[in-house]
Amino acid sequence: MEEKLKQQPSDCIKVVLFGPESTGKTTLSRQLARHYNSVWVREYARRYLQDKWNNERKTCEPEDLLPIAVGQMKLENDLAQKTNSVLICDTDLLETKVYSDAYYVGTCDPLLEKYALENTYDLYFLTYIDTPWEPDDLRDKPNERMRMFKAFQDALIKYNRPYVLLKGSQKQRLEEAVKHIDNLIKNKP
Repeated sequence: MEEKLKQQPSDCIKVVLFGPESTGKTTLSRQLARHYNSVWVREYARRYLQDKWNNERKTCEPEDLLPIAVGQMKLENDLAQKTNSVLICDTDLLETKVYSDAYYVGTCDPLLEKYALENTYDLYFLTYIDTPWEPDDLRDKPNERMRMFKAFQDALIKYNRPYVLLKGSQKQRLEEAVKHIDNLIKNKP
């Protein structure tokens, strides 16, 4: 199991879109991948949990988190081998850990936590809650957006992750993200 959660070596710059639900992470992931003519890692949890909801009418439970983490890392590791420029990650295991802590009273599977903290990225883009809430089958905390945003920001600070806060319109967020990614590319050894 541990090998499936481990990030495989690659030559690309890795950036993560990070933050609460319905804050524009997927939209920006697509835009950045298009801008850099690269690939983006979709959020595995979305498909996994949507299938669970469609088939069982059940939401996420603690035992779902490890299969979600394994699926996320498989996608990331596979796609990291398909680019040598920039890999755009719609999420990472640290995001899964934040959700685990928030939903399951401060608990997280030790294996998930280990790799959430060991896997590394060049930069995180923390997406602010100034985008309109878009309800769907899986999103369930429209009235707790600020609390969830704070949990994501606190995790980045606690674990000393390099991050940039993205606010504003889609265009503003894209421009800000591109500026920071371009800087990473320029300074890549």
